[in-house]
Amino acid sequence: MKIPTTPPPLREFFEEAAHSGVARARTLRALEARPEDSRYLHWDKLRFLTPPDGLDHRDWWFALKLARSLTRQELPMVDAQGSPFHLTRPDGLLEMCSRIDREAAGSLEASEIVTGEESRDRYLVNSLIEEAITSSQLEGAVTTARVARELIRSGRRARTESEQMILNNFEAMEHIRGLADQPLSPDGLLEVHRIVTHETLPDPGAAGRFRRSDEEVAVRDREGQELHVPPPADQLPDRVAAMCSFANGETPDTYVHPVVRAVLVHFWLAHDHPFVDGNGRTARALFYWVMLRERYWIGQYLSISSILKRAPVQYARAYLYSETDENDATYFVLYHLRVLCRALDELRRYLERKMDEVRRVQALLRRAEVLNHRQVALLGHALRHPDSDYVIEGHRRSHRVVYETARADLLHLSELGLLEKRKVGKKLVFSPPTDLEGRLREQA
Repeated sequence: MKIPTTPPPLREFFEEAAHSGVARARTLRALEARPEDSRYLHWDKLRFLTPPDGLDHRDWWFALKLARSLTRQELPMVDAQGSPFHLTRPDGLLEMCSRIDREAAGSLEASEIVTGEESRDRYLVNSLIEEAITSSQLEGAVTTARVARELIRSGRRARTESEQMILNNFEAMEHIRGLADQPLSPDGLLEVHRIVTHETLPDPGAAGRFRRSDEEVAVRDREGQELHVPPPADQLPDRVAAMCSFANGETPDTYVHPVVRAVLVHFWLAHDHPFVDGNGRTARALFYWVMLRERYWIGQYLSISSILKRAPVQYARAYLYSETDENDATYFVLYHLRVLCRALDELRRYLERKMDEVRRVQALLRRAEVLNHRQVALLGHALRHPDSDYVIEGHRRSHRVVYETARADLLHLSELGLLEKRKVGKKLVFSPPTDLEGRLREQA
């Protein structure tokens, strides 16, 4: 990918204005123009657009940068040379934070059919599986979503490195759910990395430890072009400790909105690249950790990686914009908040589809008192995917029940004629009959 052009630094304009009357006049003209800044453009894009009347591109850029500086807030994160990153507060940032507060810490307007206690685990498992798959695919895992879902639900061992990556990500997300009330610590970070990279690194000993000074790490694109060189390894202990303090809200002089703080932890870890591999997956996992710790409970149902995967260049460019424009982390924060809002939109649409599906099955099952919510959900899936097979372990994992309960569910549906049972080796496999919908109507 193309590395963004570094913008003219703000100090150049002040130096020119201090020594030239013409430059001072241009400066005043730029400030009076007050150009609109809702898109928060980087110089790399702005220099190709038509500037407001009376301004050239450099004056336009100066006016925008000066306006941004009025809300500039320095962060405890610094680059390898010790220069701080900073954040500004454009209107769009505040609007998106307000929306995420309402919808991710509050409640989506969804029916109890979907978000009730009985069905919540099923939708959570689906979301965790989706995030595990797409986060791995972002890092190069190669497998189909169908195979990956079967892998997680069946409980079988991974057969390839890609499958192992996906299993690791799923287990890491489950692990993080158990850490929602705990502060982030360097040891906790190392444990997440160990889970994420289990049996996927050329050097197994690199799992769960920081990179050493003799291990050169750089971020490159697919063509091998160097995009980012992280800080040296000897800085990592102090940098990671500072990141954990920030993640836990232990920097009272630097108040940052909790969602923005979660995003910045993602950015911070990816910038520092403290591991030989698995940095991206670990960074995204930490984002979820901070979100859950701040009580954004719906965050665990959102798959940000599924959106990032559709436009990986934009994801990478958000990092580069921040690093090339005087450490302005606002570019990455705005990008990530937009991703979160899109994920909320997709979750809402997903829940609406699920409500329709559940209503359809329940309409066919007026004798629903003989079936439980897990069986109704399975039949709804079978109506949409008539070629699917179901096994006891997969049903158990999907609904987080014990093996005996899952076995009883499937055998009961078989006895009712709503699933067909066969044996494959030592395993019982259940399939929907070709006339499942007709059989449901007969029982209605």
